[in-house]
Amino acid sequence: MEIGDPGVAVADPAIRQKYTEERNKRLRPEGISQFLKLADSTQFKYLDDDPWVDHAAFNAKTPVLRDGDDIKFLVLGAGYGGLLFAVHLIEAGFNAADIRIVDVAGGFGGTWYWNRYPGLMCDVESYIYMPLLEETGYMPRHKYAYGPELRAHADRIAEKWGLADKALFRTVCHGSRWDDAAKRWLVRLTENRGPAEPKKEMTINAQYVFVASGTLNAPQIPRLPGFDQFKGQHFHTARWNYDITGGTDTDWTLDKLKDKRVGIIGTGATAVQAVPELAKWAKHLYVFQRTPSSVDVRGQRPTDPDEWANKIAAAKGWQRSRSENFNSWLVNSPNGEDLVNDGWCHAPSYFGLIGGPGIIAPEKIPEHIAMLHTYDLERAEKIRARTTGVVKDPETADKLKHWYPAWCKRPTFHDDYLPAFNLLNVTLVDTDGKGLEGLTADAVVANGTSYPVDVLVLSTGFALFVEDGSGSPVQRAGVKVIGRNGLDMDDKWTREGAGTLHGVVSHSFPNLFYPGPSQIGVTANFTYTLALMASHVATILAEAERRVGGQTNRVTVEPTKAGEDAWGMEILKRASWFAAIRGCTPGYITKEGESNKVADMAEQIKAGRGAPWGEGIVKFTEVIRAWEAEGELSGLQVEANV
Repeated sequence: MEIGDPGVAVADPAIRQKYTEERNKRLRPEGISQFLKLADSTQFKYLDDDPWVDHAAFNAKTPVLRDGDDIKFLVLGAGYGGLLFAVHLIEAGFNAADIRIVDVAGGFGGTWYWNRYPGLMCDVESYIYMPLLEETGYMPRHKYAYGPELRAHADRIAEKWGLADKALFRTVCHGSRWDDAAKRWLVRLTENRGPAEPKKEMTINAQYVFVASGTLNAPQIPRLPGFDQFKGQHFHTARWNYDITGGTDTDWTLDKLKDKRVGIIGTGATAVQAVPELAKWAKHLYVFQRTPSSVDVRGQRPTDPDEWANKIAAAKGWQRSRSENFNSWLVNSPNGEDLVNDGWCHAPSYFGLIGGPGIIAPEKIPEHIAMLHTYDLERAEKIRARTTGVVKDPETADKLKHWYPAWCKRPTFHDDYLPAFNLLNVTLVDTDGKGLEGLTADAVVANGTSYPVDVLVLSTGFALFVEDGSGSPVQRAGVKVIGRNGLDMDDKWTREGAGTLHGVVSHSFPNLFYPGPSQIGVTANFTYTLALMASHVATILAEAERRVGGQTNRVTVEPTKAGEDAWGMEILKRASWFAAIRGCTPGYITKEGESNKVADMAEQIKAGRGAPWGEGIVKFTEVIRAWEAEGELSGLQVEANV
């Protein structure tokens, strides 16, 4: 599609002006500081607790790690990312017995362990989202798998690859320091053994460390005046409290809400799934909205076993092929028939966020942004028309319409969210971008009106950035990492910006790996990128150790400074693709608008170095696989220390 093609609607200047006006309503001078730092809060200390763990059962087991242990591979994170690192190491020829996994949670699953709210499901087709389906021989029950099934699949992976007994759960990693003499990372851990036993402090030595703690793991809470005076019950969706609502994480019968007035703050991807379930049970439900989501059709349906056997999973390598077909549609370079054929594949402008074919010269940025808006117009108008068609009250329908392009806020897809607003017990409270005014003892205050609530649900997302932070992979994980010559990774990234080779390893931090998220290719299907990066790291380590012939356990792998700088320049060369994001409505993508404030050219260059691969996931995959095929480990330094 090109601007000027017959039948292509050119972006309407009036709509672009509307987008700007709506964005400006939502800009707040405090930026990300409008959210609490949980470490400074006692009221929300419960967010550190694990409501699902059985401490007694864990305490009775023989620990898989002890103070002073020396291990080969330490994986920080037991979600899909951590599991994929471990599995690909094993598939590359390494021994599962040499792997240990550490996670603060009480089980495998990552975000699917913590998030257990009613209505929870993946928003990407489960046939490509759930990793290793072909290898495990598992058929998802629905096109979009629900939370319990996603969590169970993490356990399935751990069992199949012999990792179930290699994990130390309930354990926080505080920091890691490189010991250059020993060629080991000294990693400080604290195991939480529950209220009946003291915590266990330990330091272990690891040759290789993998930071795979994910991004959706730190719930964020808005600063609201009067919250400490609120007498009702409240909880965050990431720590759903079924004692308050009734039901369980596998039975969404929320019968304790039948006589309760419920408020939910937030209308993002989580709320879109939770609101229909709350609406079924609450005496009255108030949905408090600052910025509406775009909500397209999901088309949920059970998996047809015949279609699965004869079409979807019929050929060897089907999941990778299907995933890459999906990616090709996302970046508007279709590779054959649209196999997934859902709302993602019909949102061509989403590649404004994830990159697409072509390198945009700085002087072409205005034309590029205009092109993106042209791609977006038909999709956006269709979704706004759908809202009008589904929601019966015209005023409510208008307030539920999104006024921003697809690259500004993750699109959502659901069949029951919009119809929920036709129910007599559901009220949308739209704040016209201003947000809430505060709380009283028994009410939420918005637009000068008090809305009495007995139960308050915080669907306010996750902290993807730490205030005033570097945005480094280890800062996102909450880990302090000191590399070669005492270099603090956060200091390096604050001073220089992102510095990696292929987004997985940094100079001065040997044998420390992570799956981006800076300087890599990205897609709506997170697990594809995780698998690609995990496979890439395993390929690097297998080749590095092959070269030394297994003669030492003191091998180090690290980018050269030249290799890291060259990769950073390749990222920067393509960063203009993402110029349209600067005009986005505030949200996590723009650090609540703070990214738009960066005027200093040096700071803009630093930000550009931390961008994703601007040519999109398809081209990024080609680049990575071509590098692997060369077999030279170019840009890396491998040393066999005796």
